[in-house]
Amino acid sequence: MTSLPTLLRLRIKKERRKNKIFLWTARVSLVFTLLVLLALVTDLFIRGADRISLDFLLSFPSRFADKAGIVSAWVGTLCVMIVTAFVSVPLGVCAGIYLEEYAKKNKITSIIEVAIANLAGVPSIIYGLMALGLFVYKFELGQSVQTAGLTLALLILPIIIVATREALRSIPLSVREAAAACGATKLQVIRHHLLPYSTGGILTGIIIALSRAIGETAPLVTIGALTYIAFLPHSPLSTEAPFVSAEWLKDPFTVLPIQVFNWVSRPQEEFHRNAAAAALILMVLTFSMNIFAIVLRARVRRKIKW
Repeated sequence: MTSLPTLLRLRIKKERRKNKIFLWTARVSLVFTLLVLLALVTDLFIRGADRISLDFLLSFPSRFADKAGIVSAWVGTLCVMIVTAFVSVPLGVCAGIYLEEYAKKNKITSIIEVAIANLAGVPSIIYGLMALGLFVYKFELGQSVQTAGLTLALLILPIIIVATREALRSIPLSVREAAAACGATKLQVIRHHLLPYSTGGILTGIIIALSRAIGETAPLVTIGALTYIAFLPHSPLSTEAPFVSAEWLKDPFTVLPIQVFNWVSRPQEEFHRNAAAAALILMVLTFSMNIFAIVLRARVRRKIKW
């Protein structure tokens, strides 16, 4: 009969073997993912790097590949993402705080939680159809920048809500109890303790959400985004008081993913090179946005003292 110490040694050895297998599986998966990403970026760079220039960035689309540019596409992308961020981030964070800290745990909140989790996985084309009927036809906002921004805001809103709730849940209950014991109100606990400690997780969710929104095409095509546009939105600045204009929100638009799709669908190889160059610019915009959020998250974390 095998002794108890021997059984323990065998069990520990077995668990260590499982741990090594899992570790190497994770490493192989990481390397494979990085290799696929590197291959995609390398292919885009080889095909489109020579097309990237100041003229390409500042020229409008054209029937001639060597004269075509993406100024209307990247400006439209920035405009749409500004609207998306200003709508989705405050609403998503506030909704997550309410559901996690204020809402009573009952059947209604349980149904809301399930609905939010399901909405995070709904195909984007469904949001496009909803926005077409609600924003374009019902509210008569037209096929404009504001309609696109609101559509993408609804698309990523569940992601931000879920990320906010998970970030708040990660904070130990002792932080809430200690603050309450010192006489802090619910709002003071959230403002001075929960939000500072959960900012890193919330920003991570916002990064993921905005990264998804900037690459979406289907909902924008559904609401009438243009594939060819030879003008820019109105300037947000005005020469008359209050020196701010909202006319750009009502302008037609296009975005980089749609411009890439338009060029890829053409048979000429020159347009495919333009599409590769535009895809590289889109990746640069996405990485820049992510780097800004990561730096902001790191600065917030450095200021936190447990």
